[in-house]
Amino acid sequence: MLIRLGYELALDLPQDTPVVTALEIHSDRRQDIRWESGFLPTPMVKTQTYVDAYGNRCRRFVAPAGRFTMRYDAVVEDSGLLDPVAPKAQETPVAELPTECIGYLLGSRYCETDHLSTLAWNLFGQTRPGWERVQAIMDYVHDRLSFGYGYARSTRTAAQAHEERVGVCRDFAHLAIAFCRAMNIPARYVNGYLGDINVPADPAPMDFSAWVEAYVGGRWYTFDPRHNKPRTGRVVVARGRDATDVPLVHTFGAHVLSKFEVWTYEETSQPAAGRKADGDEGNGFRISAAA
Repeated sequence: MLIRLGYELALDLPQDTPVVTALEIHSDRRQDIRWESGFLPTPMVKTQTYVDAYGNRCRRFVAPAGRFTMRYDAVVEDSGLLDPVAPKAQETPVAELPTECIGYLLGSRYCETDHLSTLAWNLFGQTRPGWERVQAIMDYVHDRLSFGYGYARSTRTAAQAHEERVGVCRDFAHLAIAFCRAMNIPARYVNGYLGDINVPADPAPMDFSAWVEAYVGGRWYTFDPRHNKPRTGRVVVARGRDATDVPLVHTFGAHVLSKFEVWTYEETSQPAAGRKADGDEGNGFRISAAA
């Protein structure tokens, strides 16, 4: 299947401001891009892309004072399959974990394992280690928190979400991650595109979403405590310890987000032939012919 996705964001800036974005489709999905517009800034600015410590594709530039708009549009090929489910996946002892997993066992800015460790063991210590334990955590978080866009607060931590019992997708993810790590299960924060594909349409969709990847059965699996069911059509943008590592837009100065529009839906027509964005270094708005 083909998925049409993209965004248009606008910032109002009081002065020229350095900006870093984590809005690029992750490298492990780049081969699935069938067409893309490239990064389209207005006014045009010179940008530079780089890969951060977590393997995410980021872009840096200086946005001029006034209204600054960023737009991107693409068509991505997807298997159309649901998130994999592996109920028999076993937990890996800490001593046997790959080194890359160790950092995802530790507390972080929004996932305070020190505050939640005792609670986690009281809640999940009797569940079977492995997939069953991770799913028990997702079930608990899904039932514990009430979702609502009006509940968004950028400073809310996992422990605060647990006490307040409300949040948006990032809060669901942070709480689930903190519980997993407290139980010695590596877990990382993921954001990306998730549209209403093969599910009833949400009357208030937000197609940028956050979810969890937990390491069980010798690999990373997707879990989603907000929706708590396998979904079709996830397209990863960035991964990190928590939302601190992967803000969609980080400005080094004051700004007002004056527009935030995202789209993700199944594309029923083929993308225009012979047009593919360069998408690497340079000014970010060059289009070159596909190979």
